Amino acid sequence: MGVQAYILIQTEVGKAAQVATEIAQIEGVTLAEDVTGPYDVIVRAESRNVDELGKLVVAKIQGVAGITRTLTCPVVHL
Repeated sequence: MGVQAYILIQTEVGKAAQVATEIAQIEGVTLAEDVTGPYDVIVRAESRNVDELGKLVVAKIQGVAGITRTLTCPVVHL
C-alpha cells in the first residue's frame, strides 16, 4: 500500500464545485468533494510514495484554476 492523504483546499469565491469536479478527474485522486467551513474542497488522494504525492499536489492539483491554498494531510496508521 502506498501513501494516502487528505488535501484541504481553499478556492476563490464561487469556484468550489468547479474545482472539485476538475480535481476528481486527476489520476491519483480517489475522492473530491466541495464542503462548507474553512475549506471549500476536500480531496482524498493515493500515490506510491511521498515524492509522488508531492508531485501530484504541486504539479497537478495546485495547477487547477481557482485554487488559492492547499493543506496536505498524509494519513498515518498508528
